[in-house]
Amino acid sequence: MSNASNTLSEREVWGHPIGLYVLFFVELWERFSYYGMRAILTLFLAAAAIGENPGMGWSNAETISFYGTYTMLVYVMSIPGGILADKFIGAKKAVMVGGVLLCIGHLTLAFPGMTAFYTGLGFIILGVGCLKPNISTMVGGLYKTGDERRDKGFYIFYIGINLGAFLGAIAVGTVAKYYGWHMGFGLAGIGMFVGQIVYMLGMKYLEGCGEFIGNEDSVDNAAMKKPLTKIEKDRMLVLFLSFLLIIVFWGAFEQAGGLMNLYTEQKTNRMLFGWEVPSAWFQSVNAFFIITLGTLVGAFWYKWKMSGKEGSSLFKMAIGLIIMGLGFLFMTLSTLEYASTGEAAMIWLVLAYLFHTIGELCASPVALSFITKLAPVKYASLMMGAYFAATGFGNKLAGLVGAWSQSAGEMEIFTGIAIFCSIFGILVILLLKPLKRLTHGAEDLKVDAAH
Repeated sequence: MSNASNTLSEREVWGHPIGLYVLFFVELWERFSYYGMRAILTLFLAAAAIGENPGMGWSNAETISFYGTYTMLVYVMSIPGGILADKFIGAKKAVMVGGVLLCIGHLTLAFPGMTAFYTGLGFIILGVGCLKPNISTMVGGLYKTGDERRDKGFYIFYIGINLGAFLGAIAVGTVAKYYGWHMGFGLAGIGMFVGQIVYMLGMKYLEGCGEFIGNEDSVDNAAMKKPLTKIEKDRMLVLFLSFLLIIVFWGAFEQAGGLMNLYTEQKTNRMLFGWEVPSAWFQSVNAFFIITLGTLVGAFWYKWKMSGKEGSSLFKMAIGLIIMGLGFLFMTLSTLEYASTGEAAMIWLVLAYLFHTIGELCASPVALSFITKLAPVKYASLMMGAYFAATGFGNKLAGLVGAWSQSAGEMEIFTGIAIFCSIFGILVILLLKPLKRLTHGAEDLKVDAAH
């Protein structure tokens, strides 16, 4: 994957390449559609098959298990999506293809019937696989090696993701509650269509970024054909080890869309001043906190590293895992309240999502940037795809654990997640020094690239 051209890098807005903001708004609308649909998916599956707004009538265990499998496939498809970009068409065209597939998939869900339902999900799986890893790779390609703005750029991009998720959960959740599930799915499709238009209009600001270089007869392409060096192999090893952390992180975090979503619907008192808050709205709480806290967390870590303290990506990811895991202790308290009173207060969910968000802000955008720093150029999109595949396996783990809670007990599962995440995060911190040696200074700042 080539870096941005000189012309592209010189065109800046608020200290960042203008292309960052194009990708910001594309991802905003793509996540509006994805998270809007996700906010109502498990509610739709578990809703009674008869009534005013009928759903599928599945059991909680069936719903959570299916949700885990679906979200796993969404992210695992990032591997072939990355290969498509690296070997055949480049990241820029792969994002275009993914957007078209997503438009088809989301709009297909607007139609009732099992055929439309499974067909729509199939197109979404393929579309996310093409778009998700490659648009993130393009963000990294906007910055030169050693440019400290890269991490900040990913934080800005990450806020765009979550602004879309916040708006999507509110808008789609409201439409689904008052006008029906399929109208909600249809609104998600409209959001994706808007994102595709933004990308097509903004491609002129992305020249030199995400281009296909595999068939070029050039010095750069010749270098891509060389075998990996010892340093590159070491860095790849660190990346694969970091994927284990990613699987654990998302295996816990993604209880939000499955177990915690159903818990909100079925066991939480959602009355606020005489009005019942739609369950899907709680899927926007995480995004709201990211929007409001994202720049603060990013600035904290930047100042932390500039002061000479430990600020490696692996350290931030481990700290994020521990903080996120501790958030599940609030869900433990929620289950205790439900056991004694028959309903749980909304505040426990809000506090859990707050800790989950802080943990996510420490770990997830940093992980994206980490991959663009360590991955060899010729495997840039593939490794980004591997990262999202690890996210997918985490989603499947979340589904398995969530379904297990229906027999093992929700309190036991929530408490167990908190303990396991804390222990795993501490283990990563203890192994930090040897892992950092294997990165061979990939995160060292280059003075001549500083801004």
